[in-house]
Amino acid sequence: MKRLWPVLLVALLLGGAGLRDGFDRWVDRTELPPLIVDTSAEARDRNGVLLRAYTVADGLWRLPVARGGVDDGYIAMLLAYEDKRFWTHRGIDPRALARAGAQALWNGRIVSGGSTLTMQVARLLEDGSTGSWAGKLRQMRVALALERRVGKGAILDLYLQLAPFGGNIEGVRAASLSYFGKEPGRLTPAEAALLVALPQSPEARRPDRHPQAAEAARGRVLARVQQAGVLGAEDVAAAVYDPVPRTRRAFPALAAHAADHARALLPDRGRIDLTLDATLQAGLEELADLSLRGKSERLSIAILVADHRSGEILASVGSRRFAPGRGQGFVDMTSAIRSPGSTLKPLVYAMGFDRGLIHPETLINDRPVAFGSYAPQNFDGRFRGEIKVSAALQESLNIPVVLLTDEIGPGQLMAALRRSGADPVIPGGKPGLAVALGGVGVTLQDLVQLYAGIANGGQSVALHMTGGADGGERIVSRSAAWQVGHILSGLVPPDGAPRNHLAYKTGTSYGHRDAWAVGFDGAHVIGVWIGRPDGTPVPGAFGGDLAAPVLFKAFQRLKPALDPLPPPPPETLIVSTADLPQPLQRFRGRHAVFEAEPDAPKLAFPPDGARLALDGGGLVLKLRDGAPPFTVLANGAPVLTGYHQRQADLGQVGKGFLRLSVIDAKGRSDRVDLLVE
Repeated sequence: MKRLWPVLLVALLLGGAGLRDGFDRWVDRTELPPLIVDTSAEARDRNGVLLRAYTVADGLWRLPVARGGVDDGYIAMLLAYEDKRFWTHRGIDPRALARAGAQALWNGRIVSGGSTLTMQVARLLEDGSTGSWAGKLRQMRVALALERRVGKGAILDLYLQLAPFGGNIEGVRAASLSYFGKEPGRLTPAEAALLVALPQSPEARRPDRHPQAAEAARGRVLARVQQAGVLGAEDVAAAVYDPVPRTRRAFPALAAHAADHARALLPDRGRIDLTLDATLQAGLEELADLSLRGKSERLSIAILVADHRSGEILASVGSRRFAPGRGQGFVDMTSAIRSPGSTLKPLVYAMGFDRGLIHPETLINDRPVAFGSYAPQNFDGRFRGEIKVSAALQESLNIPVVLLTDEIGPGQLMAALRRSGADPVIPGGKPGLAVALGGVGVTLQDLVQLYAGIANGGQSVALHMTGGADGGERIVSRSAAWQVGHILSGLVPPDGAPRNHLAYKTGTSYGHRDAWAVGFDGAHVIGVWIGRPDGTPVPGAFGGDLAAPVLFKAFQRLKPALDPLPPPPPETLIVSTADLPQPLQRFRGRHAVFEAEPDAPKLAFPPDGARLALDGGGLVLKLRDGAPPFTVLANGAPVLTGYHQRQADLGQVGKGFLRLSVIDAKGRSDRVDLLVE
C-alpha cells in the first residue's frame, strides 16, 4: 500500500494539472464581446470644457471617460463598496461568492451579491442576465478572460463608461453632468456615494424620481466606506445632510449651431476641439437673449467673435435661442445669406485710397446724381454738398460711395471681397453699382471675415473653429486699412455705450430686413446681425439702434478694456485738405474733364425737352448757379447781355423749336431745347 501512495499522488497532480490546463484552455477560448464602447460625440472648447454632447445611436447619454478624469475619492468608495479585492483577484472573488452563498442559505434570500466589478463589466458588455446559473457562469468565464486579456485598468475604465445610472444615463461622467451639472473630476463625498449607489438599482434609486430611496442607498454606501476606512466619521456626518438632487440637468448645449457644423465637417471624430471659449460663449448667448427680450418673438440674432490676429473664432451665436418657435432658433444666422446694407462702404473707401482717387481729407460732392436709370439717394433724402471723405464715411452717405464705386468698378469691389475670404452672392450674376449699398448677398461670417482683414492691416485672415489655415491674400494696403479704421474709430458710440474709440460700422438693408453692426479693436473683431430669419421686414429696425448697442456690450463681455488700434504705417499721408496734392483736394472722377463744374450755370426753367404753350404771354427764364453777368441766346442770337438777375422775361418768342443757351462770366454754359406751341 505504501508503494501506491506515490503513484496516487502523481496521478492526483497530473489530474489537477490536466484540469487546470483544461480550465485555462476553456478560459482562453472565450469569445469576448466587443470591447470598443460607442460613446457620445462631443464638442469641447479651447480649454477642454464640454460645449455640447450628442446621444449615441440608441438614445443613451454615454460620454467617454477614464480613471484620470474621475475623482479619486469616488474610485476608492466604489472599490470599497463593490469589490474591495479588485486589484488582487483574477476576475472572480471566491471569498465574496462564499459569503454571498452562506448569507443566502442563512436568510433564505439573497442578501448581498458576490459579483466582482469584472463580472459586472462582463454583464454590461453583453447586457446579460444574472437570474440564471447559465448567465452567472457566462459572466464568470468572460470576467476571467477579461482579466487575462485587457487588465485591471481597462476593466475599471469600462465600468466607468457602462455603469447604468437611471433612464438613458450610462457612465459616471454622464451621471455627474446630469445630476450635479459638473464633470466627475472633483466630487464631494455625498456626490461620490450617490454615484456608487445608483448602478445597483438604477431605476428604483433615481434621485429625480425616487429621492428617498436614493438618499437611503447613499447612506448605506457612506456607512460601508466609513467602516472600510475610506471616509472619516466627520466627512460621513457632513455628507449625510447634503441634499440629494431631485432633478436631472440638461446636458451642455453651448454653441449648438457651431458644434453641429463642426460635427458635419468631421463626422468620424468622437471629440471635436473648437477654438471657442465656453465662458464667453455662455455670456454672449445670454446677451443675445437679453437683447431681444420684450421684442417680437419672430426676431432672431447672431453674434460672431474672432481674434483677427490668428483667425480663431472665439464665440458663435447662431440664433436667439436654440429651440423651435417663431424665431426659428434652429436656423444658424451666422451662415445665412443676407443683404449687408452699408457695411461694405469701408471697403469701397479703402479701395479708393489705394487707387489715389481720394484721401480722408478729400472733398467729395454729395449731390443728386444719376447713372442711367439708377439714381441713388441718401437714407434721409438730403444732400450735403461738398463734404470730406472721412465725414461721408462716418455719416454713411450713399451718393459719395456710389460715385467711388463707379470709378473703381463693381467687379473690382467683388474681387476684393472675395480676396478677404468672403463668398458673395450676386443677384443676376453681374454686379452693379448697388452692391456698395447692400445689393449683394453675404453672411455674417463673410462680414466678420472682411473686417478681420481690414483690422489685420489689410491682409485677409481665414476665420476658423477647428484648425488653422494658410495666410490669405492682401485686400487693401496697410495705410488704406489704417485710414478706414481711424475714421471708423471716430464714430460716436450708441447712447450709454463707452466712448472707447471702437472702430465700427452699422448697416440696414433695404426694407429694414437686416440690422448690422461690425467692429474691431487692436485684437478682436465682432459682428452682430438682427432680423427675421424668413427675410420679412422689421419696421423701424436700424443697425445703429438695434445692433450697435449689442456690439458694444459684446466687447464688454469679451474683455474689460479695448486693445488699442495700431499706429499709422510710415507710408500713410496725414495732412489737411489744403496740403493735399491738387488732384486729391477734390474728387472729380475720370469723366470730370467732360462734365460741367458743380457750380456752372444751369437753366432751371424751362427744362430741357419741355413743350410750352405761352398763350400770349412771355417766356420766363430761370437761372441757377454760375457767375454773373450772364449772356442769354435764343437759337444762337443774343437776347440778353450783361444780365445780373437769375430770372428774366424774354417776351414773345415765335412758335416752333427753340434752343436757349446761357453763358456766365467765366465762359461756362448750359443749354436746353424746347418746343413752343
